[in-house]
Amino acid sequence: MLKTLQIKLLPDEEQKDILIDTFIRFNEACNFVSRIAFDKKLFNKVFLQRIVYKDIRERFGLAAQLAVRVIAKVVETYKVDKEHFHEFRDFGSIVYDQRILSFKGMDEVSINTVHGRIRIPITIGKYREIPFERIRGQCDLIRRNKQFYLMVAVEVPEEPLIEAKDIIGVDMGIENIAVDSTGKYYSGDEIKDVRKHYSDLRSRLQSKGTKSAKRHLRKLSGKESRFVRNVNHVISKEIVQKAKGTSSAIAIENLNGIRMRTTVKKGQRYIHNSWAFHQLRSFIEYKAMEAGIPVIVVDPKNTSRECPVCHTIDKRNRPERSRFRCISCGFEGEADFVASLNIRNRAAVSQPIVAGAIFGHSTLPAASSEALARSS
Repeated sequence: MLKTLQIKLLPDEEQKDILIDTFIRFNEACNFVSRIAFDKKLFNKVFLQRIVYKDIRERFGLAAQLAVRVIAKVVETYKVDKEHFHEFRDFGSIVYDQRILSFKGMDEVSINTVHGRIRIPITIGKYREIPFERIRGQCDLIRRNKQFYLMVAVEVPEEPLIEAKDIIGVDMGIENIAVDSTGKYYSGDEIKDVRKHYSDLRSRLQSKGTKSAKRHLRKLSGKESRFVRNVNHVISKEIVQKAKGTSSAIAIENLNGIRMRTTVKKGQRYIHNSWAFHQLRSFIEYKAMEAGIPVIVVDPKNTSRECPVCHTIDKRNRPERSRFRCISCGFEGEADFVASLNIRNRAAVSQPIVAGAIFGHSTLPAASSEALARSS
């Protein structure tokens, strides 16, 4: 599988100015090419290059391969949307290939700019052990918070898929970020508190509108998302390690489009819209792939309303948001945990019988029964 490796560049002041100039000229060239492509409705790379290549070289002072990368970047964006003109920011990413960027050992990179090739020190951090022969494809040069980074696709070996003996169902939500079918709860209280803190702080700073307030707002940029990302990394790692330690597959819901299908009160919209469930799912999936753990995706419909014992589905099974009580058999428990059991059961019955005994039925696992008793 491919993972994106972030490599930080450590340029001196002169090199920073060169990189900034390269960013600006590259993206000015992108806007120049974008205007011609949109006006002429010409989105074929070969034909477009015949028209604009010479002008890019002369007007923007870009090297031959950087000019080619400009055209390629513009054409790629128009593959998604040909109906609107695409404008590029001054510090939009620059795509580099092996002809205009090369690594000089583990500590330095040689990169082509509008002022020729320059060598810049780099730092790789905890991934220093990854050999560069695993790098695949192109690298993106980006500028974030006045720092420069290379985003590099690196091939990471995968473990062969295990033969799962059980399934761990994982319910993802807001009150609890995740609850698994063994009875483990990953509370969302800390994330909600952090989001409320930053939301209130941003509101106060924006209302002031002073220069110092704006500086403070820039410093806050990204702090909340980095915190949430770290929490999701920790949770996904623990779930995958548990699955590997118990030779279990992981079952999760397909929550694509969930924001469009659900409504919340006005005061809850910010929390609802910033819910990073897709990020958590992607973290679980790629960590499971690395560890050789099967991931089963199930339909989320009525997982919180279905009784895992008698399978009665009724909205009256949820007398409160956090409680579940079946109107048919009286089975009851904490709602998110019950949903994780239903996710597990749906994954179990969707598997072929030859996969093993655990996939041939949809009863409660022993560990889940004990956890359910504790939650009642």
